Amino acid sequence: MDGPVRQRSLWQHNLALVLRHVATSAPVSRAEVAAATGLTRATVSSLVEDLLRADLVAEVEPAPRAGAGRPATGLVLSAGGPAGLGLEINVDYLAAAVVDLTGAVRHHVVHRVDQRDRQPSAVLADVARLAAETVGGVDLTVAAARLAVPGLVDGDGLVRVAPNLGWRDVDVAGPLAAAEHWPGLPVSVDNEANLGALGELAAAPSASFLYISGEVGVGAGLVLDGTLFRGAHGWSGEIGHVTVTPDGPVCRCGARGCLERYAGQEAIMRAAGLDGGREPVALGRLVDLAEAGDPTVRDALRAAGTALGIAAAGVVNLLDVDAVVLGGTFAALAGWLHSDVERELRSRVLTARWSPVEVRACALGPAATVIGAAGAVVRDIRTAPAAWAGAVH
Repeated sequence: MDGPVRQRSLWQHNLALVLRHVATSAPVSRAEVAAATGLTRATVSSLVEDLLRADLVAEVEPAPRAGAGRPATGLVLSAGGPAGLGLEINVDYLAAAVVDLTGAVRHHVVHRVDQRDRQPSAVLADVARLAAETVGGVDLTVAAARLAVPGLVDGDGLVRVAPNLGWRDVDVAGPLAAAEHWPGLPVSVDNEANLGALGELAAAPSASFLYISGEVGVGAGLVLDGTLFRGAHGWSGEIGHVTVTPDGPVCRCGARGCLERYAGQEAIMRAAGLDGGREPVALGRLVDLAEAGDPTVRDALRAAGTALGIAAAGVVNLLDVDAVVLGGTFAALAGWLHSDVERELRSRVLTARWSPVEVRACALGPAATVIGAAGAVVRDIRTAPAAWAGAVH
């Protein structure tokens, strides 16, 4: 049986209700918020004052109007309020981004450094320095940080396995928060493809889609009915280790014929006759050759698109999603991958005749993961603003 609703719980609920309405209807007056939410005008005015003190909303000048009466002051989300810091560790780069409360990207930087064969402690020390530089370089109050890692992450910030980094059972959240240069922010850790999917959901809302992130590894984020699907243990989305060819080459994970061995960034580069070694991948060179019609490069991209389509078709048949979204480096290569992915979906998805699956490039391009990480912090604030506003309530 549900317990009683206490006064503070009621305040938390109503504060979130008012902020949500401002976020979706801005600019909006206090009277309009009261009418839409069913709260009294006095209650709305009190809650708005709490939100203003916490710099979660801002007032804007009313638009001129004809007729009698004074126009009401509008309310919008505060672009100068608390912001989110996104951080990303990937195989051949580190990245950081800051997103403000309105969802605008205020800072984005990528450092190209190969992380393989490095100790996790050294990588986390670099992440801490990058976080400090980023926070110090923006004129905003950063509320918290979210770190994206290409691997299986549990709820306590422990990376169970990240095959392409060579990490196994690495505690990330604790050591990062204790690192010398860490800027003193609360930090949480999540899978990079999940955060990329959340970035796509915010930038291009869609009910259900499969987000496939292409880097050296290949990951996926599943959005079902507007919500990220994490699975029983939070480890869903490892599409890079879905078998495409049962007797194919051995993958870093130990299995054979994984999608990653055909569509991972280095696999594409090797098939294209370019450097597939351990230096940061020259994606621009691959794109230039593809645009020039180089037959070897085009064949490599065609093979990758076919493998992606085969793997994605299995997901679509099982879960009935509306779209396949190409993220990470796949976003930059979508012009060449699209037709082959679409062909495989058309021939392999049982319902394709009546309900074709859309294939599209990620709206945020290769930056989707780190922007999605920063946006996840912002979304938490907007969903439960009392945690931020409570200090001044």
